[in-house]
Amino acid sequence: MIDPAAMTASPFPEQALPDWRRAVLKVGSSLLAADGGGLSPRHALGLAQFVSANVLAGREVVIVSSGAVAAGRAILPRVEAAGAAMAARQALAALGQAQLIGLWQRFFERPVAQVLLTHDDLRNRRRYLNARATLNELLRLGALPVVNENDTVSVDELKLGDNDNLAATVAALVDADVLFIATDIDGLYSADPRRDASAQPIPQVQELTADVLAMAGGSGSSAGTGGMRTKLEAASKAARLGIETILFNGRNGDVVRALAQGRLHGTRLHASQSREAARKYWLRHAPVEPGVIWIDDGAVQAMRGKGASLLPGGITGADGEFRRGDMVEIRCRPGAGGGEASVARGVTQYAASDIRRIAGRHSRDIEAALGYNYGGNVVHRDDLVLV
Repeated sequence: MIDPAAMTASPFPEQALPDWRRAVLKVGSSLLAADGGGLSPRHALGLAQFVSANVLAGREVVIVSSGAVAAGRAILPRVEAAGAAMAARQALAALGQAQLIGLWQRFFERPVAQVLLTHDDLRNRRRYLNARATLNELLRLGALPVVNENDTVSVDELKLGDNDNLAATVAALVDADVLFIATDIDGLYSADPRRDASAQPIPQVQELTADVLAMAGGSGSSAGTGGMRTKLEAASKAARLGIETILFNGRNGDVVRALAQGRLHGTRLHASQSREAARKYWLRHAPVEPGVIWIDDGAVQAMRGKGASLLPGGITGADGEFRRGDMVEIRCRPGAGGGEASVARGVTQYAASDIRRIAGRHSRDIEAALGYNYGGNVVHRDDLVLV
């Protein structure tokens, strides 16, 4: 049965969604918390149907979901909602994670995978690459990743609003085209509509200026602490990476159903440039580590002519002591590739010491040579730029 409140018309005019192939959907605690404690499927069902409709259409979705602390509080209600000790809130998060994943799994026939991240995981380049490889593999296998901050080991004060910024980082991590943020209001207004009756809806934002950020209000519910400002900060981070952000009311059933049909009643925050252009710019200008990966003429031709990844078979050696996840220059020996020494730069999946051991080998022999492997590419084509 549809909640009559969910049939309320949106004050935001209809507009088309941007084309997308892969997206991150961020769902906050206010959409999952039950009035009496714990989690409720009331709004999650419609969002799950949105995900399913797009997966059936051949798209990919990663969910970033809050709600673990709210779920844990239903199991141990004696822990106070406000001012709880850090250890107690971490215990609630640990108790609630299983409940949160169980809530999402009930809506999908495909397997749901829990992925817990911390900001340290995303700042450390090697762990960042591990997380990206795991998420990409889960999507390839047809699973639905559900990401949450690993609050049980976080050393910072728990702020569920941080999941807005986490969602923007995950969108960059998986090379998403768009970031959907489901919230409990209709979109961005010129002022907080709950306090200012004259607040006007803002359907589109071309650039996130200081004036736009000033429109953000505070938190709207007791379940989460993320207000509109954290959502705009996340949108700003995504925009710099070429990712558009969509703000919409996850409590409005009509809005969510229209979203599954490519129609938005909410706010569209445009990216400053294309996703590809933003990534290529970063690859071209990020500082490189000391060291070089040396390649042969065949690898030069494959990378330049076919846009191929760099495989170990085309590598002749490596200088320096760079590590997995470092930005490294890729060169060919004098006389190869038309005599040009510098060919490309990219993020390496293997350390210099590993590359020296697998140089010239077939990708299938990597594990036999090293005892482990991070995939058949030394530098994936999405992680390199020709120079």
